[in-house]
Amino acid sequence: MDNFIINAANFIWGTPLLILLLGGGLFFMIYSGFLPFRFFRHAIDVLRGKYDNQNDPGDINHFQALSGALAATIGMGNISGVAVAIAMGGPGAIFWMWVSAFLGMATKFFTATLAVMYRGKDSEGKIQGGPMYYIREGLGEKWKPLAMFFAAAGFFGATPIFQTNQIIQAIKDILFTDLTTSESMNFDLGMGITIAILVALVIFGGIRRIGEVAGKLVPSMVVIYVLSVLVILIVNIQSLGNSFLLILTDAFTAESAMGGAVGALIIAGARRAAFSNEAGIGTAPMMHGAAKTKEPVREGLVAMLGPAIDTLVICTMTGLAILVTDVWKTSDLNGISLTAKAFGDSIPVVGPYILTMCVLIFAFTTLFGFAYYGQKCLSFLIGVKYAHLFNFWYIGLVIVGSVSTLQVVVSFIDLAYGLMAFPTMIGAILLAPKAKQAALDYFRNLK
Repeated sequence: MDNFIINAANFIWGTPLLILLLGGGLFFMIYSGFLPFRFFRHAIDVLRGKYDNQNDPGDINHFQALSGALAATIGMGNISGVAVAIAMGGPGAIFWMWVSAFLGMATKFFTATLAVMYRGKDSEGKIQGGPMYYIREGLGEKWKPLAMFFAAAGFFGATPIFQTNQIIQAIKDILFTDLTTSESMNFDLGMGITIAILVALVIFGGIRRIGEVAGKLVPSMVVIYVLSVLVILIVNIQSLGNSFLLILTDAFTAESAMGGAVGALIIAGARRAAFSNEAGIGTAPMMHGAAKTKEPVREGLVAMLGPAIDTLVICTMTGLAILVTDVWKTSDLNGISLTAKAFGDSIPVVGPYILTMCVLIFAFTTLFGFAYYGQKCLSFLIGVKYAHLFNFWYIGLVIVGSVSTLQVVVSFIDLAYGLMAFPTMIGAILLAPKAKQAALDYFRNLK
């Protein structure tokens, strides 16, 4: 089964999906005439609440929507996922993460705009948003099978196994380094049960509680992590310039890890970028679709900020921390263990503890956001009446993730994300003219 999951993920993430995600993002960017990027400052004003109206339809404000989406994207993908990318593809993988993120900003603008523009009603008549709804409402009932395909893939893609796995690995690597094999297995299971209980306390409270928790934790976790990495970069300032140069040169040679296989390197970077910022995957539009607004374009602008914060800032800083410390050369470690070594080498004694705190905040907020996504997918498939059952499934997966291997966990998520991307991008490309016209009208009125 393990080999099947790994091979299936590698098959899904082939040339067709790469063209769909990167080519789709390039299409959105050119087709819009770079329109959303020209109103970046306006996007900040929307995020600050300048245009908030409590009487607008939706459940959460713009800031909470972005925080909720970032809670699910700024997570272990930024700390552990970047380390996986470097271990798999070398420093050049970071460059292709940048490319994916820049194109992903255009993708996020279109998908989030459509998520609000074509909000539908669930089985209880409540307004909902997301790829399954904009496919059904925007393209018509004949496209409903594609919407259901997304929801089914999302049911499995909204999984806590990676975050749980890496939370426990970080705690063991940093705080409990002398566990025997049997002690380690018992520790994993015990921690899995503990995490499951903590997650349950939040996710059973619904989207409003998730939005409130994310709104409080996300800003602080970004600041703490960025400041910590800045210390690492300052300590290793003499290597910073060479690290940037290495990213750029290795992106087109891949000699350090891929034997010159640049195509494989691009795939590695795109996979990790998709896991990090989820542009084109379809999860974030479900969160943005819950925003309180009558203007779909406003939420598209807010969503556009996600990949910039998530990948261009947070992932870049993680990558540089690993590169300037040379831990990627001197160690066979992978995932969170590699990032932990970079922190430990540059910030002795306290560095690993700072990372542990960041890991806990990053991972737990991601766990909260994913639970919301999975519940929305299940409610679309079988009705709101039974959607709460997802929470029990989700809590069970927390425990599964605690005892799974990293490679299988990463491959399982890659497989689900790849399947989710096809309906998300196909629907968004077909509806792109509608989103563009809405944007033209909105910006014309704004002026």
